[in-house]
Amino acid sequence: MVKELRVNDKILGREVRVVGDQGEQLGVMTVAQAKDLARRGNLDLVEVAPTSVPPVCRLMDYGKYRYEQTKKEREAKKGQKLSLLKEIRLRPKIGIHDYESKVRNIRKQLEEGDKVKVTIMFRGREITHSELGIKILKRAAEDLSDIALVEGQPTLLGSRIHLMLVPKPGAKPKSKEGQPENAED
Repeated sequence: MVKELRVNDKILGREVRVVGDQGEQLGVMTVAQAKDLARRGNLDLVEVAPTSVPPVCRLMDYGKYRYEQTKKEREAKKGQKLSLLKEIRLRPKIGIHDYESKVRNIRKQLEEGDKVKVTIMFRGREITHSELGIKILKRAAEDLSDIALVEGQPTLLGSRIHLMLVPKPGAKPKSKEGQPENAED
């Protein structure tokens, strides 16, 4: 979101310090003189530092300035990777093949750059053997240690134990389309 600045007639105060369009100091003058100077140069008078005494105004093409700012923001957004939190649920009496299938799913999510919350769900009296759940979580963390880092210790909340796995910083996330990140057209 582009920050709205006071422009031309919206500038308050009597005197302002004026900076030219090339960055040169033009000195302190009244707002009317500064507006007149901007009008003659076919530019806008833009208040860039309203809190200083006197406020600092700059002569510039405000429309061009706003366009450049929105362009920079769009470029900054492109570089951001949205990291999602995925949850994979396991049970303490999970079979070996089911466990391997879940670990493959966790690996896939980590390769895509997402955080994964691995949850062991206990039913009824199974919670009395919570060490089984912790053992499964540690085994999963060990199996995924080549691409994942463990964030914190396994935590027991109610009838569930949670463990957070995050992708290792060195591992490059795969693009969502299945193409390499820097593919040439």
